[in-house]
Amino acid sequence: MICLTACHFTLFIFTDPPRSVSVSISPSGVIVEGDSVTLNCISDSNPPALNFSWIKGGTIEGSRRIYNISKISSDDSGEYKCKSINEHGEKYSDAVTLNIMYSPRSVSVSISPSGVIVEGDSVTLNCISDSNPPAEISWFKGGTIVESGRIFSISKISSDDSGEYKCKSINKYGGKYSDTVTLNVMYSPRGVSVSISPSGVIVEGDSVTLNCISDSNPPAEISWIKGGTIVGSGRIYNISKISSNDSGEYKCKSINEHGEKYSDTVTLNIMSVRCFSSVTVGVVGVAVGVLLGGASGAFVMYICLTKRMNRRSAMKEISDPNEDTYTALDLKSTTSDLYDTLTVSETSKPLIADLLNYICFSKHENPSVSVRTCSSSQYNQ
Repeated sequence: MICLTACHFTLFIFTDPPRSVSVSISPSGVIVEGDSVTLNCISDSNPPALNFSWIKGGTIEGSRRIYNISKISSDDSGEYKCKSINEHGEKYSDAVTLNIMYSPRSVSVSISPSGVIVEGDSVTLNCISDSNPPAEISWFKGGTIVESGRIFSISKISSDDSGEYKCKSINKYGGKYSDTVTLNVMYSPRGVSVSISPSGVIVEGDSVTLNCISDSNPPAEISWIKGGTIVGSGRIYNISKISSNDSGEYKCKSINEHGEKYSDTVTLNIMSVRCFSSVTVGVVGVAVGVLLGGASGAFVMYICLTKRMNRRSAMKEISDPNEDTYTALDLKSTTSDLYDTLTVSETSKPLIADLLNYICFSKHENPSVSVRTCSSSQYNQ
């Protein structure tokens, strides 16, 4: 159309509030703790929006179109959205989620029940770990893997389960151990027994030690019983200069707050230092005779009887009570060559030595002088 006269034109300018508001994330894909991340608020409006706000949860975090996060951490995880504003209105974007990946941290172990653990209880260990994605859990006792999974349950716990435990939390971004925790399982006494020192024959005047061996947690208190009477306390029971009055049956009692147990009884047979009659010596000599054979056995009996008859006269010849009585008696010089040529089987030697040691203690009328009426040293070699 050609205007031959004045023409009038109307210009229509359309204005809009923001619309099509959205957020882009760079880099796209998996975000790992320590990365740098950029959020961009995209908005269509006329006039262009000049005011922007970034909201995380209900909190404003930024006020520009571009929101940069350097060295992002797990604390930055969450939902974000932007608000675009112009003079004609405002609009929010949809929320976007930042899911920050990170290796395990804050790894620890909790024990249930807490407090004292007694043998037979059920105990649960829980591995607490913060990681993204969730970690795989392994349990260690000492240096050995004993279980896997966040929860480690022990039903009817025993003392064998006592020890140090820790868990290891691992994902594709790293791994971390917890500190160790100790399971200290309490139990009543067991394995209670008595040892005697010295072992073997106990002679009047010896010092004897009884030791009560006991396994318990906590350590037990020990009592010593002779017959039905308590005679001592403590793990060690010492008897110095033991006498025949100390003969008898002994046992120890081990007790703690979780129970008690007695040992089996042990018997102390104390050999008295006293004279043996000629009949006793003769009987033992006959026994030895059976072991050695006729002539040799008779010879042993002869020596024992002869030395008993000569004991009193031999003792009178000892002027010094402290002198070696065996030397004074000069046993070998009073015997025949048979003493030197006596042959004893190897299997008989220990028994003969014990028999002779047993009968060869005597006590002279003078209590300060002790005489061995026979010698078994030949059979101890």
